[in-house]
Amino acid sequence: MDRNTFTGLFLIMVILGGAVFFMKPSEADIKKEREKITADSLKKAGVTPEKTAVPAPIIETKPDSVALKGAFGANLTGTKQTSVLENDNLKLTFNNLGGKIQSVEVKGAKTYNKKPVVLFDGNENKFGLNINVDGKVINTNTLYFTASQTAENISMKANYNADKYIEFIYTLKPKSNNVDLSINLNGLNQVIQGNSISLNWETTLLEQEKSIKKEQEHSAPYYKYIEKNPDHLSIGKDEKVELTEGKIEWISFKQQFFSAVLIPQIPFDKGDLEVKISTEPGKIKEYGANMQLPFNQLAAQNYALKFYFGDNKFDDLKAQGQSIEKQVDMGYWPLKYINRWIVLPVFQFLEGFGWGYGVIILVLTILLKIAMSPLTYKSYISMAKMRILKPEMDEIKAKVGEDNATLLQQEYLKLYKQVGVNPLGGCLPMLLQLPFVMAFFFFFPNLFELRGESFLWMKDLSTYDDFIKFGFTIPFIGDHLSLMCVLMTISTLIYTYFNNQISGATGQMKYIGYIMPIIFLGVLNSYPSGLNYYYFLANMLTFLQQYLIRRMVNDDKIHAILQENKVKPQSEKKKSKFQTRLDDYMRTQAQAKAQEKKNK
Repeated sequence: MDRNTFTGLFLIMVILGGAVFFMKPSEADIKKEREKITADSLKKAGVTPEKTAVPAPIIETKPDSVALKGAFGANLTGTKQTSVLENDNLKLTFNNLGGKIQSVEVKGAKTYNKKPVVLFDGNENKFGLNINVDGKVINTNTLYFTASQTAENISMKANYNADKYIEFIYTLKPKSNNVDLSINLNGLNQVIQGNSISLNWETTLLEQEKSIKKEQEHSAPYYKYIEKNPDHLSIGKDEKVELTEGKIEWISFKQQFFSAVLIPQIPFDKGDLEVKISTEPGKIKEYGANMQLPFNQLAAQNYALKFYFGDNKFDDLKAQGQSIEKQVDMGYWPLKYINRWIVLPVFQFLEGFGWGYGVIILVLTILLKIAMSPLTYKSYISMAKMRILKPEMDEIKAKVGEDNATLLQQEYLKLYKQVGVNPLGGCLPMLLQLPFVMAFFFFFPNLFELRGESFLWMKDLSTYDDFIKFGFTIPFIGDHLSLMCVLMTISTLIYTYFNNQISGATGQMKYIGYIMPIIFLGVLNSYPSGLNYYYFLANMLTFLQQYLIRRMVNDDKIHAILQENKVKPQSEKKKSKFQTRLDDYMRTQAQAKAQEKKNK
């Protein structure tokens, strides 16, 4: 195109634009023309303007959501409305904004302050889908749903248009802690982009127990991969984890004694979990989950899921299947096996008698002490032997001197070999009992059955008894003093004193035993009174056992047996594993000395 042609076309366009602008009719002309057209139409129909008292009705067709404001545009505005679905166990409040469960109340349960247990409530709770519709991500939490309800279920529906919609159907059966959820995407295969959608769930845990600190220490989001044990996020700090190691069977928003668990019928493909420690009063932690659901481009896509809202009682969680009960912390190996297969079954057996939990803990402690009595007896005898040998050991120390520690130990080992004593014989039985002592450290703080149960002055065996309240915080102790913890500490100090008398401990070993109870006073002061009660009972029963054993055992007879062992021929002495190792050690030492002399 040459320059002259371009100039000509440009001028023509300017002239046409000016003509359209300057020659367009005015608003008055347009109105006059419309009135004329209306009058002509009425005249043709045989109706004169004088006969028309009321204007003819204008019939409007409501545009669908797409024509109005884009995808689900008609659902972007509305009025918040709530609906309630409940049975004997749960009270669920639904909100049409998001079509979600707004709050969950566990019936029959009370907080430490005697208020209803509400797992979550308010705007902090979110549940919905993130879907890509026509290139735009829509979060169903922002949509207003239409609710319809029957006796056992409630339907929440948001229409894309007449034939396309999202529907959440919640079903709560009588006397159940489970809520079935059916997510239906009807006709949306034509508008949803991608082969997956995201399920978003966010919740703020509300304070339920006496100690917010302890409640935080026992609260965390849990999850389980297929063919793996459940795992959890950090309990002491903020954390976010990508779940990409396999299919996910369930996720749980767990707090100390209650849980909200989401179980998909078909495992989630992948997702992420997040936890944040809340600093707001009355709130424990903030949980968040984004789980991927496969979208198969079906005209009617359905997802079946199930919620569990309820307590963390071991059997109640076990009834849900899929190892959900393993989120109850029973301790590390081997402690969790002791609690799972020994302590818990015995505890549940004793529950069947209908006794109070203070009595059940007493009987449980007695039974365990009886079961451990052979080890206690063996430990006592071994320590008694060491105590009886102490005068001879002091003579060896005076003869050899303390400067040559190696020679002193060799002389001690010769004495042990002569009299047939294992110096570790008193420690080994105690070490075998130690896992049971430690197992209860995990058992009682996580035992739902103790929650709210009182005994003597202890109002709740699942938390500390603040018998003395300071009104201020003391480092290492806290703002209170637990009477049961004090009694436990005193009994441990007395036990340590008598144990030193039996073993004949001296020097640093004598005083180390007194330091540990003082440390445990600070540690256990904020632990459940039920745990301190068990440790107190264990100490008192140990006193009784040692008293009975002392009445049965004669130190003079033990001394006589040790002296007899000295004069016995070596061939008549039955070697223990310790004595065999002792012989090997002494032989090695002798060879080493001979080699050293040879080298010189």
